[in-house]
Amino acid sequence: EWIDGTRLDVSASPDVPRLCGVAINAYLTMLLDTGTLHCDPHPGNLLRTYDGRLCILDWGMTLQVPNDLQYALLEFIAHVNTEDLDAIPRDFVNLGFTPPDKLERVANSGITDGLSFMLRQLSGGGGAKAMQQRVRAELQERYGTEDKDEIRKLARAEMVQRMEDQLASEGVDVRGVSNVMEEMSRRNRELFQLPTWVLYVVRAFSTLEGIGLSVDESYAILKECYPYLARRLFKDDSPRARAALSAMIYGKNSDTIDVDKFLEMTDGFASYTSATSGAGLSDGSSEVVVADSDKASQEAQRELVADVLFAEDSNLVQETVVKEAASLLDASVRAALTDAIDATPLLPHKLNGEEADGPLRSAIAGLRNLPGPARAALLPLTGGVEAAAALAETIAPLVKADERDRKVLGAAEKIGGLVNGGGEGSVDPQKVVEALSTSDVDLTPETARRAGLVGRRFAAAVLDRAAERAHGAGGVG
Repeated sequence: EWIDGTRLDVSASPDVPRLCGVAINAYLTMLLDTGTLHCDPHPGNLLRTYDGRLCILDWGMTLQVPNDLQYALLEFIAHVNTEDLDAIPRDFVNLGFTPPDKLERVANSGITDGLSFMLRQLSGGGGAKAMQQRVRAELQERYGTEDKDEIRKLARAEMVQRMEDQLASEGVDVRGVSNVMEEMSRRNRELFQLPTWVLYVVRAFSTLEGIGLSVDESYAILKECYPYLARRLFKDDSPRARAALSAMIYGKNSDTIDVDKFLEMTDGFASYTSATSGAGLSDGSSEVVVADSDKASQEAQRELVADVLFAEDSNLVQETVVKEAASLLDASVRAALTDAIDATPLLPHKLNGEEADGPLRSAIAGLRNLPGPARAALLPLTGGVEAAAALAETIAPLVKADERDRKVLGAAEKIGGLVNGGGEGSVDPQKVVEALSTSDVDLTPETARRAGLVGRRFAAAVLDRAAERAHGAGGVG
């Protein structure tokens, strides 16, 4: 079949950056979804057709990507994104970089620090030139000098010292090693190997990065990959995808959601639709008409709401939203009750930790500390106060805010700032209702039915949270 078009890297069309995004998402889909990767992505095989679409030519060389490798890549990306360096050596084994019997040596090698440094520089975009500038600036700050020769000398000395420390940790007498760098190079060859698939993937993405940099000197390919990855993790509820998504939105060893990361991934999910939106012809001419951004945004909202948040079967995103909403309701109610109790003089100390004073509070505390006979004699006069104070004392453990509540309310502050259109602030319920009632998302009867299911899951989560609180308070008592 003959395809009419222009090579993407020489096209002067203004939609080339969008088509680069389409190409990135196409290769990510091949790599992490369909499992059949196009392995010859040189610029001559990437065309912009005359009607504004991307065409990938020459499928004579492809690579099959097994399902296990796809999930290993997702796990690696999640651990890099959250800087969980302790998990990366295991990722190296799963990806085929490291033999299983060398796992412990890789974990102790410190190689993950260098990888983290490299990826941090790469994420800044701008290609090799910009990356060199960022590295130079960081080294100048680290060593406190702008002299290139001095930086090179100090960097080499630091590297050799690390290598000597590594060899010593493996029981090697560094005094008997004539060339530390050669010895480490020999040992590293035993730890690492390059699987065939890596060469093809690097070739594909370096080609796409080159085209992107030709139209935008600050182009960052890692950022271009994010929307697909967010969508992939949001819509795949398999155990390994769940674990990868959980690592990203909760971080390492944390039960508190990272609001910034979760919102970032939600934005990435929405922007995926815009990045892959179609194009058509205008009045029969060859002008490209980029899909209406509002329409793309509406479609992204619909997909997020209908297919993820209101999915028939529970998924991690839905569970996270339900859990955090229940925690927010619980924390908000308990904060209000705490304020109400603290506004009375019934307890000797305020639940919020602030200093309690005032003659009435002192008088009630003194009354409750009277000897038994005197206290009993005053009951006809003080019975109501005693009962109220006893009730406040009983429910205090149930309503007193803890560190988890403070984190939940702090997260609500961030979300409230976004809802209210400004900096951080409390959530305005009226604005939330207005935003939902004026949403462009068309909830079909089926979606509305599933929304009811999610509502019942939310009610159950609220009850579970209350039961957990009551059990904890009972245990303390």
